Amino acid sequence: MLNALLQLVLFSAKAFIIILFILILLVGVIAIISRSKEKSTGRLTIKNINKKYAAIKETLLHEMLAKKAFKKFLKERKIADKENDIATLQRSKKNVFVIHFTGDLKASAVAALREEITAILNVATLQDEVVVCLESAGGMVHAYGLAAAQLSRIKQRSIPLTVIVDKVAASGGYMMACVANKLIAAPFAIVGSIGVIVQLPNFHRLLKEKNIDFEQLTAGNYKRTLTIFGENTPEGREKLHTEIEEIHVLFKNLIHENRPQLDIEKVATGEHWLAKQAIELKLVDELKTSDDYLLEQSHYANIYEICYHVKKSLGERFFSSVELFQQAMV
Repeated sequence: MLNALLQLVLFSAKAFIIILFILILLVGVIAIISRSKEKSTGRLTIKNINKKYAAIKETLLHEMLAKKAFKKFLKERKIADKENDIATLQRSKKNVFVIHFTGDLKASAVAALREEITAILNVATLQDEVVVCLESAGGMVHAYGLAAAQLSRIKQRSIPLTVIVDKVAASGGYMMACVANKLIAAPFAIVGSIGVIVQLPNFHRLLKEKNIDFEQLTAGNYKRTLTIFGENTPEGREKLHTEIEEIHVLFKNLIHENRPQLDIEKVATGEHWLAKQAIELKLVDELKTSDDYLLEQSHYANIYEICYHVKKSLGERFFSSVELFQQAMV
């Protein structure tokens, strides 16, 4: 009896392990299939900021005003809304399109940024304006180079571009911000850090102590300048230093082209400044928060917040991307 019960338990355990293995395999197959398919189309959302401000104002006045005064306010607002609708139909009132960009090391938000800008360029006219609320401490050169190029699309159409920084636009973030026709920052926002950095660990001495060999084959003298596991050479270091200096020159040229009024050699030292200091260096044009700027614009412009939501595949939700150890960062 006990032996039969033991065999039943063992059989159940084996069956459970087999089922679990099949489930894991099935999930893996689904994830791989999902990764191989094209990304699903995202969706674009549009929010009328004027209506948001109006709703907030109405809620406050409802509590503050007497009943008769509040009714008068509603009547006057109804007339103003009708006039605004007529102005919009006649295209006599400008539109302000607002985009939010929050950057990470890979500038991942550029995937949504390119869609948002494409959508705006389909409808914007020369009398309109694009406002980018930008927050980024920088990251990979190629990623932020693409993000800056996306903003340049707006300027190339001669549509006014305003970038507003409430917290930080450093390094790659400033690479994007400098493209603007007008660059605004909150008084204590951090801007600048115009420099390039490459950093990586090296485990060569540790592997040597443990008698572990590391093999690396390359075709081309400079296919790999510095390595994580191999022994780095003075020639490799010099070559990589030359490369990051070249990137730095391109970075400075981009800023000088967009902001010729500043002394590029004075600010391109890798230092960063608070906006109160940066305005004296002409890194920014005006001290103001995004809230103040948009509230002012709402009195004579229609403000629309544009946001593109990127839909991730099942595989992307299961697997995180592998970061490279050696990347030039701005």
